[in-house]
Amino acid sequence: MSLLRSERFPAVVLLVAAALGLVLANSPWGPAADAVSSTSLGIPGVFTLSLGHWVQDGLLAVFFFVVAIELREELTSGQLHPPTRALQPAIAAAGGVLVPIAIFAAVTAGSPSSTGWPIPTATDIAFALGVLAVFGRGLPTAVRTFLLALAILDDVVGIVFIAVLFTDDVNLALLAAAAILVGVFGVLGRRAPGWGVGAGMLIAALAAWVLVYLSGVHATIAGVALGLVMASRPAHRVRHVLEPWVNGLVLPLFALSAALVVIPAVGFDELQPVFWGVVIALPVGKIVGIAVFGAVAQRVFGHPSARLPWADLFAAGALGGIGFTVSLLLAELAFAGDSLLRDEATLGVLTGSMISLVLAAILVSWRARHYRRVAEEIRI
Repeated sequence: MSLLRSERFPAVVLLVAAALGLVLANSPWGPAADAVSSTSLGIPGVFTLSLGHWVQDGLLAVFFFVVAIELREELTSGQLHPPTRALQPAIAAAGGVLVPIAIFAAVTAGSPSSTGWPIPTATDIAFALGVLAVFGRGLPTAVRTFLLALAILDDVVGIVFIAVLFTDDVNLALLAAAAILVGVFGVLGRRAPGWGVGAGMLIAALAAWVLVYLSGVHATIAGVALGLVMASRPAHRVRHVLEPWVNGLVLPLFALSAALVVIPAVGFDELQPVFWGVVIALPVGKIVGIAVFGAVAQRVFGHPSARLPWADLFAAGALGGIGFTVSLLLAELAFAGDSLLRDEATLGVLTGSMISLVLAAILVSWRARHYRRVAEEIRI
């Protein structure tokens, strides 16, 4: 279990699972893997989802629940306390959304693909933290916390785009009922611990997730809400129990499922503006937006001694450019009626995310070596 609680080993497993999924989808076994992913599971006539949706909407909600607990701890007593510190990653996240949108709009102006502007706005938090864990040994806690808050906010923006732009029939009554259950979950978490309280919290959490899903809003938002309202003491215990399962099972299954993407066979001379818009907006837009907006936020709201150097902000921006899962989902939704644009947007997401991943690995490794060298000089 201690191995699964580390940062580096689970990150390696995550990246291997993603590579396996991509290879599998583009191999002769790809159709069989897609058939397995499409298999329906649940209670027929009551509530059923495909196996892929159980992984991406169900298991991933558990991951977001654990991440939200960590974020809440940072907001209440950690690196993001007092609240003014939380404004910094929030403003950086805004830059990481607005600048890619502007770049994509400029590249695709006047073309049918301009409607795909939400695609390069998302950050895949699982992959970003995985790269950070593999290459970031020695980075200060402040850098990881900044990225954690940034990635969560970016993902929430992506989920909001899905809910607002690509959902025609959001059921507000079900969403309100889910919000009430989230409140019940939070209240129960502040009661004296016991089997009855634990069972009530589990039932409230599961019911809230189901209602959020049925409301038409992306179900992972339920995990974020539940993690943010949970009381500190039980949250710490639950996070300790769930952490090895998230690292050893949830994230690898999620990475494998998300990477089951067939790489479109498109000639270089056939590439549409949507491809170039995504490829440029993900790495360049995220780096510029996060670094510039983050630097401005630190100067306005941060203490001079707590400011991250430009190099750290560039590294965070490169990590933010790993859009992958949510960006792929946005591409599928944005061009649901046009298979050509959807395929080129998919290819753009894969290419832009890989460019960002390589850049992030280089920048994070460079910064980590710098901080390890500084730490050694201090010890000497």
